[in-house]
Amino acid sequence: MISFLPLLFILGFLLFNTVKILNEYERAVILRLGRFTGVRGPGMIILVPGIEKMFRVDLRTVTLDVPSQDIISRDNVTLKVNAVVYFRVEQPEKAIISVENFLHATAQISQTTLRSVIGQFELDGILAQRDIINHKLQKILDEQTEPWGVKVSAVELKAIDLPVEMQRAMAKQAEAERDKRAKVISAEGELEASVKLSEAAAVLDRNKNAIILRYLDTMREISAGQGATTTFFPLPVDFLMNVLKKDS
Repeated sequence: MISFLPLLFILGFLLFNTVKILNEYERAVILRLGRFTGVRGPGMIILVPGIEKMFRVDLRTVTLDVPSQDIISRDNVTLKVNAVVYFRVEQPEKAIISVENFLHATAQISQTTLRSVIGQFELDGILAQRDIINHKLQKILDEQTEPWGVKVSAVELKAIDLPVEMQRAMAKQAEAERDKRAKVISAEGELEASVKLSEAAAVLDRNKNAIILRYLDTMREISAGQGATTTFFPLPVDFLMNVLKKDS
């Protein structure tokens, strides 16, 4: 029985290196004597021991965090920007044969592309045109990683960190803009009120009885006030009419 142990060990070793199980999201790039022969999987595959070599590739979407990069914008503002890149392997054979480590290569090209693209925009454009920047980053990265069999599906800027001095300047600018809008709204209200008063004056000027009615209504409002201590002396309507005639 002991004499069969080495044979069982050898058979187990060969079986372990011959039969491979691949998940639904995995593919195996097969090299036979160093030459590419094809992509296999998913499921069970059989390798020729000592002749065929397998490289397992995950086809699921990878979420890559691009660390904060020190970038100088087009208008010479220093800021820190980080992003997230979503990509997946579409051609496993290229991901293994065309590049040494497609994960590391994609991470490095993402960092350099982020610095290059952000540096083409001014600060206001970086803050206001994030969708345009995201699309441009995605397009450039997708073109650069296509020879590696990698498809970049999306790029999103995560955070844009500004210097403290720039944050204070932007806060003052925002406050000044709010004050400006408040003054404009107030001026527009005064203009509208003056137009309405002018129209009311024109109506009263055309109809003298309207002035008398307004006068009587004002006296009614004064007399209806609760706890009022104001004393007023109503003038006769005839007197008012005489005054109006003299004015006219």
